Amino acid sequence: MHTQPSHPLRDQTVLITGAARRLGAAMARHLHAAGANIVIHHRQSAHEASLLEAELNTRRASSAVTVSADLLDVASLPLVVQAALQAFGRLDVLINNASTFYPTPVGEITPSVFDDLIGTNLRAPLFLSQAAAPELRKRHGLILNLIDIHAFRPLKAHPTYCAAKAGLVMLTQSLARELGPDIRVNGIAPGPVLWPDAELDPTRQAQIIDRTALKRVGSPMDIAKAALFFIADAPYVTGQILPVDGGRTVGGF
Repeated sequence: MHTQPSHPLRDQTVLITGAARRLGAAMARHLHAAGANIVIHHRQSAHEASLLEAELNTRRASSAVTVSADLLDVASLPLVVQAALQAFGRLDVLINNASTFYPTPVGEITPSVFDDLIGTNLRAPLFLSQAAAPELRKRHGLILNLIDIHAFRPLKAHPTYCAAKAGLVMLTQSLARELGPDIRVNGIAPGPVLWPDAELDPTRQAQIIDRTALKRVGSPMDIAKAALFFIADAPYVTGQILPVDGGRTVGGF
């Protein structure tokens, strides 16, 4: 079937973890508009996930489903993949977007917060990628990991989070070698495109923006467009991390 240019992802299935809110929801809407069927993973955001599912299915019938899973429960991760296959019969793209983010100053790091931050940001992407690999291989698919510019430059008071995201960089590159040539694996490292749920002092926001080369904040759509680029327009790109940060990484931290 000839794919219309306006719908480059027609008939493809995209599974996005943490898709009910924020960046995950933005990617879900943008990729759905490009023709994809969307599997909306969530853990606690059941209401938001249901609203997004209804919104997407109103736009195109039977094109979105939700699946609930705790990504820290490794044994349940193959069931997330099975939910995608049960709904749409195929899996073309896995986007490891779900993340936990909070400070862990040295002296206050506990095994439980370490396990949570490493588990969500590094361990879950590894084991979910492993579970999805057999299906992605059939489709010459893509794994896309949402990283962070602070994987490269540490954020004060967040050593555990930064270490987890730095590990995700190496996991992205390692999986690109392990899973090629059948599966591409890339990453997006957002900069200031969406402020944390916790209130951030306006003065601090202004400082962060001033340290970008473009002197402005980005938007979730900037991340969604980068995701579509990797899926639809980058067949010869793998093992790469794209900072989408307004030039923060060159503007100074």
